Amino acid sequence: MMLKKITAIAMIAILASSLVACNTAANTDTSSSQTVTASQSSQSSQASSSGTTAENAAKSDSSQDTVLTNANVTSTGKIDATDLFSKRDLTQTADLSNAETITLSDGQNVSITKEGVYVISGSAKNVTITVEAADDAKVQLVLDGVSVTNTDTPVIYVKNADKVFVTTLGDNNLSVTGSFTADGSTNTDAVIFSKDDLVLNGTGTLTISSTDNGISCKDDIKITGGTITIDCTSDAIEANDSISIAAGTINISSKKDGLHAEDSDDNTKGSIYICGGTFTINASDDAIHAETVAQIDDGAFDLTAAECIEATYVQINGGTVNISSSDDGINAAHKSDAYEVAVEITGGYITIKMGAGDTDGIDSNGNLYISGGTIDVTAQSPFDYDGQATHTGGTLIVNGTETNEITNQMMGGGMRGGQGGMPGGNRGNMQDMPQMR
Repeated sequence: MMLKKITAIAMIAILASSLVACNTAANTDTSSSQTVTASQSSQSSQASSSGTTAENAAKSDSSQDTVLTNANVTSTGKIDATDLFSKRDLTQTADLSNAETITLSDGQNVSITKEGVYVISGSAKNVTITVEAADDAKVQLVLDGVSVTNTDTPVIYVKNADKVFVTTLGDNNLSVTGSFTADGSTNTDAVIFSKDDLVLNGTGTLTISSTDNGISCKDDIKITGGTITIDCTSDAIEANDSISIAAGTINISSKKDGLHAEDSDDNTKGSIYICGGTFTINASDDAIHAETVAQIDDGAFDLTAAECIEATYVQINGGTVNISSSDDGINAAHKSDAYEVAVEITGGYITIKMGAGDTDGIDSNGNLYISGGTIDVTAQSPFDYDGQATHTGGTLIVNGTETNEITNQMMGGGMRGGQGGMPGGNRGNMQDMPQMR
């Protein structure tokens, strides 16, 4: 009898121990889920464990082949682009060996606070992916079949980092359908909004629809690959400091500017450099607008706008550029004190077709230098310059007829020939600037 009592007591103890263990395990699972979800934004703290997670255990396959783009940069132009693109900028495939995965869900914001590679997928509404990491952090967001529609906030919002890579895999669609709301004093007015350096690359597509800007960056934007399509009511791609493009396919329909680089607080910044890529831009204002220098070394361009290329100093060294304009095809105007106002063409094949009325094929409020390339202009006023013009090389075709003379349509200037005058070649700045010639 005593043996039976001892056995019963032992069984009860074992059962009680098992129940405690089960409860402990359940509590541990809940805590783990909360810890993972803590990498999401505090704005979505109400999310349950079934919402968005960044699962450390779910590592992505790293066996894919590396795709590397070559940047055909130059060092002799106005912008010295020798070290402009890093190897990681040009690598179109991310290293996924230690990547974390995030699956988007409706209304569940995602907050990324540390350096790393994050593979993001899923379809959702009203989701913002916020990056707020250390000053030296490099964060790579790999968009793998993402579809997000927001009402009034950016889909990607970079608050702080050293550099953020947005790398595409497959087809990705990001849109904002309503009026953007500000984040305190920050006017977050773009589908992708970044306060720090931004790199767009990848092997997939990125389609953006916006009721304001498409992509906005307060530092430097670099594009080295992928297919980007933007339909917006303001600037499609804008940056304060610079826009640099090495490759990719870019399709833009904009009610304002296609590419826009300008720092309203510092007119020595705001350059655009392009050494490759395919561009189709339809813009109501400017297709390409730079505050300082707009330099094209290579690429294929179909530009339709009021003014297609505008900057203080416009330099075209290569590429195939097709321009259809209703105001000025190429325009150099005083926007920066750091450069002389000039248009310089050393290479490429440029076709300009102007609309009727008071329009100019190439309009320089300063000087005009042509030393190479082919320029085929169809316009009532093919050239208009306020300073001097030199033609030391290249082919000029005006209204179907080859010519060696740069006529001037400037008011009061008569039909002056443009040969002689200042020598051709690259011009010096009015002051030295980093990475600029």
